[in-house]
Amino acid sequence: MTGLGFDDHAAEVVRQTELLVSCADGADPATPVPTTPGWDLARLLHHVGSGHRRVEEVVRTRATEPPAGEPPRVPADEHPADWGTWLVEGARELADALVEAGPDAELWTVVPGGRTAFWARRAAHETLVHRADAALALGRPFEVPAGLAVDALDEWLELASLPEVFELQPARRELLGPGRTLHLHATDVRAEWLVDLTGDALTWRHAHEEAAVAVRGPAADLLLVVYGREAPDRVDVRGDRDLLDFLLPRFSFG
Repeated sequence: MTGLGFDDHAAEVVRQTELLVSCADGADPATPVPTTPGWDLARLLHHVGSGHRRVEEVVRTRATEPPAGEPPRVPADEHPADWGTWLVEGARELADALVEAGPDAELWTVVPGGRTAFWARRAAHETLVHRADAALALGRPFEVPAGLAVDALDEWLELASLPEVFELQPARRELLGPGRTLHLHATDVRAEWLVDLTGDALTWRHAHEEAAVAVRGPAADLLLVVYGREAPDRVDVRGDRDLLDFLLPRFSFG
C-alpha cells in the first residue's frame, strides 16, 4: 500500500535522525518529555543514539543472540547540546550496515524469524516516533509523509497481533472481548484498517468495514493517537468513545 521497502527504511533511519537533531537544536537537555514519562530530552536523545548503535552491532556481526553488556553511551566529554553529530553518525553507521547486509540476512531480532529487514523498518519507525516525542515536548512542528505514517501503522499492527506479544504481556488480553472492533481511516491517503479484538487474538486487515468505533484523520495523526502520543481529540471519533478510551492505553507500546 505504501510502496516502502528495505532501502527506504534504511534511508529513513538517517533522515528521521537528522530531523530529530534539527528539532532538538538549541533546546534545554533537561526539558521533560511528557510522552515518555520520567524522561528528559537528554535521555530521549541518548536512547535513540544508543539504540542505533546496539542494532548496528547486531546487523554488522550477524548476531544470533541479544547483545551483551551495557548499551553504547555518548562520549563522557560530549555536552548534550552537541550530541547531534553523535546521533547522526550512529544512524549512518546503522544504515550502512543494513545496506551492506541486505534485507534477508538472518540474525537476532525481538520477533521470531528475524532478518535484517525487520531492523531497518523498526529503527526507522522508532526514530520517527521519538522525533514526535521531542517535537511535542518542545512545542515544535512535527510533519511526516502520509506513506511513512501508513507504513508505521502497518508495522504497529503486525507487531501488536503477534501471539508472542500476548504471551509476554498477558495483561494485553484485556483488549479482547465481544464487540470490540476498531476502524482506522486515513483521510489524506487511501488507507484503512479494521482491527478485530473479538476472538482469541488481535487480528487486522486493510478494509472499509463497520466497527464499534471508527477513528478518522490524517495518517500522521492516527499514528500519534495509536502510539499514545496524542489524545483522540486530535481526530474524528465516531461510535463507542468509551471503548476507544479503554483500548488505547492497552494498545500502546514503543
